[in-house]
Amino acid sequence: MKKLLILGVLAAGLAYGGAKWHLHSKVSESMDSLIMMASPFAKIEYSGVRSSFGGELTVENIKIDFNDFRDPLTIDRAGIDTGGFFALLEISDFLSFKSRNVPDYFGFILENARVPADADYFRKAYAVLEEASGREMPDDPQKTCAGQYGLTPAMLSDLGYSEQVFSMRFSVQRVTSGLLVDFDTHIDDMWDAVATVELAGSFSPGQAMSGTYKPRMSRFRLEYTDRSLNRRIRENCERKGLNAEQVLTAQVDAFKQYGVENGIEFDEYVLDPYVEFLKGKDTLVITAEPNEPVALSQIDLYKPSDVPALLKLEASTF
Repeated sequence: MKKLLILGVLAAGLAYGGAKWHLHSKVSESMDSLIMMASPFAKIEYSGVRSSFGGELTVENIKIDFNDFRDPLTIDRAGIDTGGFFALLEISDFLSFKSRNVPDYFGFILENARVPADADYFRKAYAVLEEASGREMPDDPQKTCAGQYGLTPAMLSDLGYSEQVFSMRFSVQRVTSGLLVDFDTHIDDMWDAVATVELAGSFSPGQAMSGTYKPRMSRFRLEYTDRSLNRRIRENCERKGLNAEQVLTAQVDAFKQYGVENGIEFDEYVLDPYVEFLKGKDTLVITAEPNEPVALSQIDLYKPSDVPALLKLEASTF
């Protein structure tokens, strides 16, 4: 009996090792194909592929040198999370759209993507976005020092950042009512944000490909924690000659502008807690719990001032 148990353990170990080797080989082949396709535009290097019994599959130590730019982009690891090793083995059919069955759980991982604040490709990308938007940044410190028109490469330098180190985990999980979408993002010495969105109704890859999937939000929660950005913005505005009241106004105006760009005119149930957050609280929590699921594609049909009531949007701080 003891020998049979030992043989069983050895067989399981060999099967696991063989499956892992096969999986890593397939991913390495895919990466090599991707590197070849990208070669006219960028040189990509990586140190290897890693997987865990918990269902993570990642490519390690990625370095991307864009052919027309000087500065590299480096990433400690990037990949997927399936919730379990056996689910990981079955994920290839879903990723290639051979299967219409949505995994019960599926996620993406990005750890420590490093972008220099003055990277030439970052400056170029920002300039292209600005040109596409058609807006011009006014020469007014009260409108720009708090990031009302975005965190430009120059502003990041003014705030004391030499690089941005960004990490993210994103997952989709099937639940009884529909889908549960989780975001967990972090920028070193800047901010953390954890968000959960509950979407009502069924979903399939076919719907996504055909454009017939119309997500309806039934619940939303965002927990945003400041890690130094608010202080840096206050100091930046003060260096540009603004007093404390003007700095607070500039920060609130930047927040309002973010809402306007997303079709929302924040009311006092969000703005008042936001002011408390700016005055010294570490964390801002924003929630939305509409009376019935709201189609996200139809929110822009409402007046921006009506959206907070539609979504039952509220905020709190701690």
